[in-house]
Amino acid sequence: MSDKSQMIQNDVSFETFKQQVLDDYKLCHISRQASLTGRKEVLTGKAKFGIFGDGKELAQIALAKAFQNGDFRAGYYRDQTFMFAIGALTVQQYFAQLYANTQDDADPSSHGRLMNGHFSTKLLDHDGQWKNLMAQKNSSADISPTAGQMPRLLGLAYASKFYRHNKDLQTEAFQKFSATGNEVAFGTIGDASTSEGLFWETINAAGVLQVPMAISVWDDGYGISVSQKYQTTKQSI
Repeated sequence: MSDKSQMIQNDVSFETFKQQVLDDYKLCHISRQASLTGRKEVLTGKAKFGIFGDGKELAQIALAKAFQNGDFRAGYYRDQTFMFAIGALTVQQYFAQLYANTQDDADPSSHGRLMNGHFSTKLLDHDGQWKNLMAQKNSSADISPTAGQMPRLLGLAYASKFYRHNKDLQTEAFQKFSATGNEVAFGTIGDASTSEGLFWETINAAGVLQVPMAISVWDDGYGISVSQKYQTTKQSI
């Protein structure tokens, strides 16, 4: 390659990188404004209840960059930026859930049946047939009990290992569900919820079973309204 060609290639790479940085910053800003606006809607009585993900934008964008088609998320209600970043949620859909819009396209996560910040992706198409889960980024449906996502996270990770070590499942019939077990289960949890038994049992079992699982602990410093020092030894997980 000539020096000129190398310079052109470097310029293109730099421009691509620069645009990615700007796009990431824009998404962080949009997500932060969605949190602030959503909280105002709750405090002024336009929405009944709201939980938001402000303060976690950058970490979630970084996490999303490692998340690939076929991977699964089992997380909790602060993950809006992550869902925006993987293309599984729009700002309009986020607010549709805040207002409990029951229309399918408005709130694809739950059709208004779950409180806001509870995300999911569809596993079935409109005909009730399995979608190709290896061609999309997947999220299991969030649940309200804190740390309740942890056993499901373990199950999703164990499924990948099961597919990987079971040759009978590495056939065309199962290609919609696993790429020979190369999927990773990503989990998120707040630091206060790590005090619960479900968290510890899941971590222990993941180590024993040696499953492909990655966990992000969002450091809130509080558990609902109580300082972390009253919940976790040494004040930090």
